[in-house]
Amino acid sequence: MFTGIVEELGEIVAIEHLGDASRFQVRGPLVTEGAKHGDSIAVNGVCLTVVDIIEDAEGTRFSADVMAETLNRSGLGALDIGSRVNLERPMALGGRLGGHIVQGHVDGTGAIVDRKLSEHWEIVKISLPAELSRYVVEKGSITVDGISLTVVDAGSDYFTVSLIPTTLALTTLGVKQAGDPVNLEVDVLAKYVERLLGRDNGTQDKEATS
Repeated sequence: MFTGIVEELGEIVAIEHLGDASRFQVRGPLVTEGAKHGDSIAVNGVCLTVVDIIEDAEGTRFSADVMAETLNRSGLGALDIGSRVNLERPMALGGRLGGHIVQGHVDGTGAIVDRKLSEHWEIVKISLPAELSRYVVEKGSITVDGISLTVVDAGSDYFTVSLIPTTLALTTLGVKQAGDPVNLEVDVLAKYVERLLGRDNGTQDKEATS
């Protein structure tokens, strides 16, 4: 489990295409400290499994295999060598939940629509797939490229977030422009509530007609 608090900006340093998958090499000195084969690291909000830790004169990086399903359903397929990525290690047991509960399971992708600069923050409008709009509410939580953010305004096909200078400086949202894709993960609690209410309604309907 993650919290959506980005620990560092990493960089894609190599991509090996393997037919129905790709192997990424990602530079991230902080998140690779103490990491080993089989550990999880979130890359732009996608939970990936560490294959190898590589150390050389250029620094420390890790490799991770990304299957075609993940490449197609997330923004990882659009990454190239040199792309900057948000990195986060799983939350340690007993650690502080600084953002919100993030699984690292991308629900869909959106795109930056526009950016409006204010004196002390920036408002970013992001497109929203129709099937995810019911999970996004004003003042609720959403994960954008692995960043835990609070929704300012929620429409049927978009939402907005307000970004402080720290978020702009330390994450990919500081440089992404209109048209750039972003990974979206909605609040898992909303999905569980919907599922439970659906089951309750189904049970009641069945009992009413029996």
